[in-house]
Amino acid sequence: MRGAGSFLGQGGLPAPSRLSVLRHPLLALLAGVLQTGAFAPSPAWWLQPLALAALFWAALGSRPRRAALLGGLFGVGWLASGLWWLYISMHDFGHLPAAVSALAVLLLAAFLSLYYALALGLAARLSGPAWTRALGAAALWLAAELGRATLFTGFPWIASGYAHTQGPLAVFAPWIGVYGIAALSAALAASLALGAWRQLGVLLLGIGALGPLLPRDFTQPAGSLAVSLVQPNIPQDQKFDKDRFDDNLNRLSALVESARGQVVITPESVLPLPLAWLEPTSVARLQQAAQQRPLLLGTFLGNEQQGFVNSLVALGVAQPYDYGKRHLLPFGEFIPPGFHWFVRAMRIPMDDQAHGTHQRALVLGGQRLRPLICYEDLFGEDVVASALDQGEASATVFVNASNLAWFGPRMVQDQHLQFSQMRALEFQRPIVRATNTGATALVDHQGQVRARLPAEQAGVLEVTVEGRRGETPYARWLAAAGLWPLWLVAVLGVGLGLAGGRMPSRGQSGMRARRSA
Repeated sequence: MRGAGSFLGQGGLPAPSRLSVLRHPLLALLAGVLQTGAFAPSPAWWLQPLALAALFWAALGSRPRRAALLGGLFGVGWLASGLWWLYISMHDFGHLPAAVSALAVLLLAAFLSLYYALALGLAARLSGPAWTRALGAAALWLAAELGRATLFTGFPWIASGYAHTQGPLAVFAPWIGVYGIAALSAALAASLALGAWRQLGVLLLGIGALGPLLPRDFTQPAGSLAVSLVQPNIPQDQKFDKDRFDDNLNRLSALVESARGQVVITPESVLPLPLAWLEPTSVARLQQAAQQRPLLLGTFLGNEQQGFVNSLVALGVAQPYDYGKRHLLPFGEFIPPGFHWFVRAMRIPMDDQAHGTHQRALVLGGQRLRPLICYEDLFGEDVVASALDQGEASATVFVNASNLAWFGPRMVQDQHLQFSQMRALEFQRPIVRATNTGATALVDHQGQVRARLPAEQAGVLEVTVEGRRGETPYARWLAAAGLWPLWLVAVLGVGLGLAGGRMPSRGQSGMRARRSA
């Protein structure tokens, strides 16, 4: 019995060898890093379900506490390697020590990984047939992704579904959105890891057969608009330099004057000071250029009493228009309670801003332009009103204005562009992007990048964008019920996983039959 006890371990599970004690955590950490390789700029979308399958394989045969550890390590490997560029903003521009900046990235990754640790810890408690355990694990993964997307203002950067802007799962975007795709991928991964071969075959057959048959065209052309997208390429460490302000403004004005489109769009905060603080002569060239073609200008509105708002202001239009950013970035645009000391140490200008108050579209040239500032296009549930045909927010074209110079040119620009591609797939609306250093681009309503300026190169991208009208199934149900239907799917999937514990497995059924015989 002593030998049996050491083999089975506590609770009937095989006792881990000394090698496996180290092997599985290392596997989980490396699998997380591997999952990062599935996102842009890499085209290897298939790495995402394979990496997740490796995690499920290592964790779902473990005790709950150990499974939670593996889930957390997977998340740390994934998010630390996918968000490493935050180090640049804190060290190079925030002037924090290198060790403090690296530790901050690691702690953020660890905090966000708690969702996945909880999901895997609960998934390890599931019992019963492999197919119910696989569905339960996928449902818990979906719940973890939804939690990261919504709790504490949400930060779903490189959520697993974003890897599938290309590949066979992309066709499901206008039906179930990025988190529904994440659930499908997780079901594939868990079925593979647990050896639920019949279920895996059904899923693969369903995706392969159903995908090509699904209706794909839910929107119709709504005319075209010539757009000039300005990329000034002003280094972040020079943007707030008072001695360089006039030179930077002249560079911007020259680019705007060279534009040929029906409307000109600049990046966010391209004028890094509140518009009210500037002398009229400082923006005279821009206002004069706007008389030739309307200009959507990134600047700040507001005052010190009510707060400053990261805004896009329309110049040269008949009716006054401005849009203020509504979904603010923690630590960069608003300071969470208890972290004033940390943010103030980085001396970030405009570090505690006010929220915008509306989603109205700008009507121009027969199109309805819906601005999105920086990572607002990461939250489809926030902007879905603009993907409908009715209401003041209704849009035919999404306009993203960003400044990613804080984070360097590598990886972050391609990741953000991939998020725009997913929004375009979900809502079948084109997205034009004007950025400071990249990625300035045109994404069509099918999520394809049709034009793009090279990173860190000043210029104007001249594009003709075809607006779209119509509503995808995802836009309809997301507007009606938010993300709650996906939460319901997660709950039902977990319930099925728990109910599976009462079902006899194939081996248990055979044992009972032999006993009765």
